[in-house]
Amino acid sequence: MPSRRALLSVSDKSGLVDFARGLAARDYQLLSTGGTARALREAGLDVVEVAEVTGHPEMMEGRVKTLHPAIHAGLLARRDRPDDLAALEAQGYGAIDLVAVNLYPFRETVAEGDVPVSRAMEKVDIGGPTMIRAAAKNHRDVWVVVDPSDYDGVLEALDGSDGEGLRRRLAGKVFRHISAYDAAVAGYLEGESDAVGFSVDAPSGRTLRYGENPDQPATFHPLSVEPDGVAALEQLHGKELSYNNILDLDGALLALAPFAWSPRPAVAIVKHTTPCGLAVGDDLATAYARALATDPVSAFGSVIAVNRPVDPTTAEALSELFVECVVAPGYDPEALEVLTRKKNIRVLVAPGIDTPVAGEPAEGWAGDAQDGVRPAARFLASHSLRPEPRAFRSVYGGVLVQAPPQPPFYTGRTDGSWTVATRRSPTEAEWDDLRFAWAAVFGVKSNAILLAGGGCTLGIGAGQMSRVDASRLAVMKAGDAKLDLAGSVLASDAFFPFRDGVDAAAAAGVRAIVQPGGSKRDAEVIEAADEHDIAMVFTGRRLFRH
Repeated sequence: MPSRRALLSVSDKSGLVDFARGLAARDYQLLSTGGTARALREAGLDVVEVAEVTGHPEMMEGRVKTLHPAIHAGLLARRDRPDDLAALEAQGYGAIDLVAVNLYPFRETVAEGDVPVSRAMEKVDIGGPTMIRAAAKNHRDVWVVVDPSDYDGVLEALDGSDGEGLRRRLAGKVFRHISAYDAAVAGYLEGESDAVGFSVDAPSGRTLRYGENPDQPATFHPLSVEPDGVAALEQLHGKELSYNNILDLDGALLALAPFAWSPRPAVAIVKHTTPCGLAVGDDLATAYARALATDPVSAFGSVIAVNRPVDPTTAEALSELFVECVVAPGYDPEALEVLTRKKNIRVLVAPGIDTPVAGEPAEGWAGDAQDGVRPAARFLASHSLRPEPRAFRSVYGGVLVQAPPQPPFYTGRTDGSWTVATRRSPTEAEWDDLRFAWAAVFGVKSNAILLAGGGCTLGIGAGQMSRVDASRLAVMKAGDAKLDLAGSVLASDAFFPFRDGVDAAAAAGVRAIVQPGGSKRDAEVIEAADEHDIAMVFTGRRLFRH
């Protein structure tokens, strides 16, 4: 007869069977309910139904099953108190030594949208929180596990002599877990849907190497039920991620997002969250070389995102540069062998961002498959393809929430809202360069000016307090890289407030400009472009990135 008992009742069954097998091998009797009991039996494990322990059948379609003294006395009995143990024996109850419970999927249910309150309330767990609270209160004697990622650690600790520290940490995790769960329910009932599923104290938070600086602790908390963006990345190699790595990875995916529908390989090189080089090419190695040529100095210690699997040729080129992170949809085995020779580079996989797609984004598209569009493009475009506001940014004392920006997709066609503002229209070659430049400037910090030609960036002026300074910086960067600006195009993420930016562009050799328009001095800016025989296109849309 097993000497110890474990109660397992989980909605998330990942790792459950292996954990249960490990407990059974360590002489634990398994108690369970409902679907968890079925899953364990199907795996060939012996399970005792909780109803057999309580002597009372489940009621009200499972609403009442573990709310019974036989369960809670078994959890709360203090093993060093003879009177507690005598009370258990007098009632015919037994101690419960381990509880593994995760709660009904409330957040997952309400995230579906337009969920009736009656259905949402059925996913409010009562018995689960009660059991894990009781076990956490008595954690000196009872193991309590709410996160499947802790299963292996608990099994290892059961084989050791001292698990007190781990028990205490797991108990703390319980109360954070319940707090986040209750906050989600409260937010739903109060109409605060943006808050559902997120708490900075949630146990799903991942500890990072450090924050912006080594003396700042930091964690990362996915906001989605189904991970997307940075939360969906799989790390294959390298040191654990830091706060800055995650920010730069987000910036790299954002910069690459406009190329979700590109039929050509694209590479974004990002430093301090903004691109220092971006290009398309006939193959990935060519695209990388062209992106690197924009600013090879800034590329040192960068994060690089690509929209094709990394081949050996590209891997060899990447390995010649100190790179913090590389993110791609996959890696050839030989390419992976090349990259992993460097122990510190972080090699990550972004699932499904590789293949060109037949369809193009339709107006108002919210992420459903249509016209042959694959999830490949949806991943890169995940900043924009959800209708509800879901972009969060913290400030001291609060959190800002907004709808994510819609990438200006580089698909080989021009947005119908674009208008030619000058006497001269762009040539066909200039149109293609303008489309590329407008897509590329999307990921650049404001004030942003980007010079481009032939499908690659030539100079980038980012994060400046004035637009003319951003223009001068972009020209200077191109000069430093010895890149010819004659016949190039310029993209500005917001309108030119004065003509000086256009004059500076003309002096550098720019022949066409794409910008939102909308300034009180548009007439003055257009006049300057006409004087220089520059073609200027208005998009009617601003691309600020603060």
